[in-house]
Amino acid sequence: MLKNKFISKAVSTVASVAMVFTSIPSINVMDKAVAADTMTAFEITENMKVGWNLGNTLDAKASNKQGDLESAGLETETSWGCPKATQELFDALKAKGFNTVRVPTTWFQHLDADNNIDPEWMARVKEVVDYGINNDMYIILNVHHENWVNRSDFANAYNEIQPKLMKIWTQIATEFKDYDQHLIFECMNEPRAVGTEHEWWAASAVPECDVINDLEHDFVDLIRGMDGPYAKTRLLMLPGYCASAETQFLEAIDVPDDDFVAISVHAYSPYDFTMNAAVEDHSVFTGTKYSQQLSDILSGIRQTFIEKDIPVVIGEMGTSNFGNTQARVDWTTQYFTTTKKYGIPCCLWDNNTVENPKDPGECHGYINRSTYEWYEGSAPVIDKMMEIMNDDSIVWGSEGKAPTYTHQALSDGTVFRDEAIEIDASKSKTYENTTPGQEISWSELEGKEVAIKFTGTTPVLAFSDAEYGNWTEIKPYAIDEENGIAYYLVSQQLPAAWSDLSTVNHMQARTDKVTTIEKMVILNAPEVEIDVPVDKTKKYKIDFANAPKDEGSLVLYFEGEPNTDTNGAVGFNGDGWEEEKWSGKTNSLGKLTIEIDRTKFPADLASAECQIWYQPELVDMVSYEFSTQQPGTVTTPEETTTTETTTITTVTTVTTTADSSVASSTTESGNLSVTIKGDANVDGKFSIADAVAILQHIANRDKYELKPQGLVNADVDGEAGVTANDALFIQKVDAGAASLS
Repeated sequence: MLKNKFISKAVSTVASVAMVFTSIPSINVMDKAVAADTMTAFEITENMKVGWNLGNTLDAKASNKQGDLESAGLETETSWGCPKATQELFDALKAKGFNTVRVPTTWFQHLDADNNIDPEWMARVKEVVDYGINNDMYIILNVHHENWVNRSDFANAYNEIQPKLMKIWTQIATEFKDYDQHLIFECMNEPRAVGTEHEWWAASAVPECDVINDLEHDFVDLIRGMDGPYAKTRLLMLPGYCASAETQFLEAIDVPDDDFVAISVHAYSPYDFTMNAAVEDHSVFTGTKYSQQLSDILSGIRQTFIEKDIPVVIGEMGTSNFGNTQARVDWTTQYFTTTKKYGIPCCLWDNNTVENPKDPGECHGYINRSTYEWYEGSAPVIDKMMEIMNDDSIVWGSEGKAPTYTHQALSDGTVFRDEAIEIDASKSKTYENTTPGQEISWSELEGKEVAIKFTGTTPVLAFSDAEYGNWTEIKPYAIDEENGIAYYLVSQQLPAAWSDLSTVNHMQARTDKVTTIEKMVILNAPEVEIDVPVDKTKKYKIDFANAPKDEGSLVLYFEGEPNTDTNGAVGFNGDGWEEEKWSGKTNSLGKLTIEIDRTKFPADLASAECQIWYQPELVDMVSYEFSTQQPGTVTTPEETTTTETTTITTVTTVTTTADSSVASSTTESGNLSVTIKGDANVDGKFSIADAVAILQHIANRDKYELKPQGLVNADVDGEAGVTANDALFIQKVDAGAASLS
């Protein structure tokens, strides 16, 4: 796995996981040639169940200060700090419930001048594969971290890549020709144009996508044309551009006409939650934004392939350990529940890293490979995965096909746009990647759905306020492919993602590639309920009208289950959406008091909102008041105190009621003072160059690192860290279509 691979655009950035316990045929390990009954591709993916990656091991590379060595020996296996793989490791995985191991393998350092594989390296790879075969596990073997594949000139490198790739796979397939369907071949790993501005962007990678399709068709033809009892029935995994789970990448895959291929997807989704270290707070997953992004990614995978009877394997997924165990468990719950229902097996990435202060987004360690014990901080994540897989009430593949809906005819609806227009993602700088913004109000959308008739890439539907702020996108919940119509159940999808529906002001369609929008029509919504993530955040209004202006503290009183950890924030509209975060733990009486310095809020602030993020089902805010005393003078009643209460001088005391109808808005503010809002490159001025700096940073954080102050300045939309949405907003301001004020 490479760092920072998925970009959190205005759309989500990707993910999936799941499988069911079913019996699998036994294998004669001594012979390897004894065939199990032939399984279909979907039977194989169902039997794969839960997968795990032997990361940073056989895929590790030997290098020096000048870069990767051209050749090396067996020592590469431990060159990245992981111990050698053992049978005991595979036994521990099997005992925990894993039924698949992906074995990422790098080959280029083990080739001679004629691309012949070192026999000692092939023997070691075979030994590791056999660790899993010995346990009746499924093994995925691939070509990984090959610098001759992933290169900046990828679009023009077919003639150089193809002969070498085919020769390597000829040798691998020959060595393993008698292994039955438990052995799976994956053509490449995240093929892409490394070091280019579009390394992780499909919109500008059309030539690269064509090369990938050609190479993978050659790969399938090669394997099917070889000798061996399983040459025609071995499952072959094929990734799209950079193996991304984003729909626009998936739609570029030309799937071969073959009954035993599966699409290979990597989905560390949503990236801001799972890996983005620039996002300060990863303590909550259940907020609407992250949950909706994950839902969109997984439903996009289903719509693109599963519904067309093409199996998918999520070969890499996971969430870095930011010390946020409960949030990771919440993420795992949605991820595995959904992918099990869709019938998509997933392989957890494990690089054996528990702490990494220099790059906390790369902490994907789950099992200690020396003791074979599960790391304490990640064990609950593994347990949740297995709990879901053992839950018979969640049926494998039960929702692989989306339900069918009856829609009102377009001719009976209200036409919103009736002029055909081509929109192109490559023209985003001139805003030609969207239809022109047209005014709309929630009163026109309530109880409605929107239908878009289109050709080309499936569009997303975007909403914004009067200043084109709070840009929010939703994906279709149903697509009529025969007639080219996408349906968006706005009446249910938009309230889950928009905090104040009265401020909805614009609606327009956007593309991730090239789309012709023929018509947009508002229809009566069908009487159905779709799976829209629920925002569990509790919210309480706080009136600042009579609060002290420049002294004292805001005191929040909470009650709930005793000894309960919780956290949240008090948010307000200042220079954009701002937050003062808080955290604490109820005592044995179930009480918690939080004090926040009054000077943390603007003197003229009229109102704010207290939000409970973590374990809101166990805690309520019962009242708040403004104290003239400084923070630290008010205490929560002690466990031994049952009759006395703390007396404080207050301006006002208010009993609160939770408002669950208002969606939370989050931002990641630091302890730095903002010099100029939007000044991402910290050059002392606001310009279009700041948008470029943000996009470069997102695409390649190592190469285009923003300064700490720049990270603060760049988050102009106040939506969970630096994303492509910030760059889009800066472009709009630069063009006069939006304002920073």
